[in-house]
Amino acid sequence: MTRSVIEEDLTIEGNITSKEGEIDVKGKVTGDVDARAVDIHPSGRVDGAISAETVNIQGVQSGRIKCTELSLEKSSDVKAEVTARTLISEKGARLVGKVQISGN
Repeated sequence: MTRSVIEEDLTIEGNITSKEGEIDVKGKVTGDVDARAVDIHPSGRVDGAISAETVNIQGVQSGRIKCTELSLEKSSDVKAEVTARTLISEKGARLVGKVQISGN
């Protein structure tokens, strides 16, 4: 499994696909992200849809999220339409939008 890192000084405009890999977002992505796992770090921002098995957000995301497991850490700020099987949220995490959790 490969891990791709979008560093803090990098801005990507366009869609990113890594079906079997993991994507760490420390910079900014304007476009959709499709991977096995997506991790948005505190300095990271995604403006677009995220589709992955696992999504961990510490930074900012706006758009749509479709995943199996969604984890929102206390520094996260999410404005999205969310579809997930499970959701874990730390106290202080911000989530605004439509949320659909299907459970196991």
